[in-house]
Amino acid sequence: MTFRYPVVLVAAVLITAVAIAGYVALQRRRTAALAAAGFGAATNGGTRRAALRRHLPYALLLAALPILLAGIARPQADLVVPRVAGTVLLAFDVSNSMSATDVAPTRLAAAQAAAIGFVEEQPDSVDVGVLAFGEQALLTQAPTDDHAAAVAAIGRLSASGGTALGQAILVALGTITGKPVSLPADGAGATTEDLGYWPSATIVVFSDGQQTGGPDAEEAAGLAAAAGIRIQTVGVGTAAGATVEVDGYQLGTALDEALLITVAQTTGGTHHQAGDAAALADTTRSIDLRLTTRKESVELTAPFAGAALLLLTLGGLLGIRSHGRIV
Repeated sequence: MTFRYPVVLVAAVLITAVAIAGYVALQRRRTAALAAAGFGAATNGGTRRAALRRHLPYALLLAALPILLAGIARPQADLVVPRVAGTVLLAFDVSNSMSATDVAPTRLAAAQAAAIGFVEEQPDSVDVGVLAFGEQALLTQAPTDDHAAAVAAIGRLSASGGTALGQAILVALGTITGKPVSLPADGAGATTEDLGYWPSATIVVFSDGQQTGGPDAEEAAGLAAAAGIRIQTVGVGTAAGATVEVDGYQLGTALDEALLITVAQTTGGTHHQAGDAAALADTTRSIDLRLTTRKESVELTAPFAGAALLLLTLGGLLGIRSHGRIV
């Protein structure tokens, strides 16, 4: 513990010492005066219990004095404070199937609304990025603590094309690590050895789980796990499904959670199911971000003042009870 004004501590010691010495001298003079007047210890209630009742209120008041003065010295301590911090990359499936209306108004619109609510609830210590993936994956907003920019990027998303979840994970990994990432089978890119370790990063995938191509999503999730990055998946859609029109054809689409569950579990993350818009909004509140800790200098003036106030109050109440007045 440190004090911003340590000189006040010296004054606190001196003032407290003077106050105690003064009280002791006053009590001695009082005792001498009573003895001179012919009042003995017994007639003066000189038992230990009576003495305790008589001196305790003053003792509490004297004890409050150095605590109050120490508070004026502005005590500070370095405490380890937990907080939500790090990088969150929101990856949105923007394939044609996300225009299905089994989640109103559409799967994508419901995911956007839920994600915006999620972003608005995050503290400034969380950087949020936005990634859209269909047949390819595109970073539309680099991770930033400007959450308004992330919300704007989410609002610009629209549905088209197929689904390449594996490519989305690889692009997300590249964004977080700052290195090009591809699966070993692709013949280029980073490997698990040179990605580094990023335990403060989380990827949140909003998708109906219907993969139509691209790199293997499970292998990409394995790279994320090796880098300490968790993937949280949010299933958007219903098992009953709906139909969407693509190039004049009516295509059936339903939520397929198997791949989403596997991807999440591979990285130690969690899969969240949301069958309607309200449930989807609630689901985002249960997304588990990483807690980190950091040392913060915390001022302790308030606890010192509170302790002094408590002692002053107790001393005053005991004084009223023992003497019929505030001592």
